[in-house]
Amino acid sequence: MNRNSWPLRILRFVLFAALFVALAGFVVMSLWNWLMPTLFGLKVISFVQALGLLVLCKILFGGFRGGPAGGAWRAKAQEHWRNKMESRMQGMTDEEREKFRQKMGRCGPAWARMTEQPTQAQSAQPYPAE
Repeated sequence: MNRNSWPLRILRFVLFAALFVALAGFVVMSLWNWLMPTLFGLKVISFVQALGLLVLCKILFGGFRGGPAGGAWRAKAQEHWRNKMESRMQGMTDEEREKFRQKMGRCGPAWARMTEQPTQAQSAQPYPAE
């Protein structure tokens, strides 16, 4: 690649990022000012306050992990740990598995609480018998 194109690419990326942030701030400000004062009697907010609201929502609900709210890496990590625990459970003896299940109690993933496959009569009842 040509060395002269790198500064142009960086400048283009910065401009598009700034445009995206400005557009998102404008959308948040417009929606807030259209809905919130009418529905809840709240004050109208400025563009800077809308940007602050975006950052606050990202911190509280999205984090800073990259990707859409964690993205694909979170699913890969969950699959990795699930596979790792399933292989550990398969390597245990029946006594060790039962001891582990008792320690876990009702906490943890569903595979740790399974003791046996439900029969057809058990799975047909939507609610436990009283």
